[in-house]
Amino acid sequence: MLENYYPLLVILSIAVFLGFLVVALGVLFGPRRPTARKGAPYESGMVPYGEGRRRISVRYYLIAVLFILFDIEIVFFLPWAVVLRQLGVEGLIGMFLFVGVLLVGFVYVWKKGALEWE
Repeated sequence: MLENYYPLLVILSIAVFLGFLVVALGVLFGPRRPTARKGAPYESGMVPYGEGRRRISVRYYLIAVLFILFDIEIVFFLPWAVVLRQLGVEGLIGMFLFVGVLLVGFVYVWKKGALEWE
């Protein structure tokens, strides 16, 4: 049974080896000319002010998580569209239910004001 996983193990081993190899080659043969200017923090070409660890509003993270949530759920449309003819009416109804749940969640988040940026 485990012999079915040997090709996967070989591919994973090659990927890990190549990853380490590329990083090692970059460290060994890459240019190293550190200067004070290169080591300084960079913020859109402006000189940074204040400390780098300042508090960020939770709303930023909320909007980011909501974006990822709705973005990932949209990925389910492509496989559904590919096999729509095989699924028939049941698949169409199931997708309408899925879109309905997404729409209810989106309207709820919108009404709560989670998408407002101040």
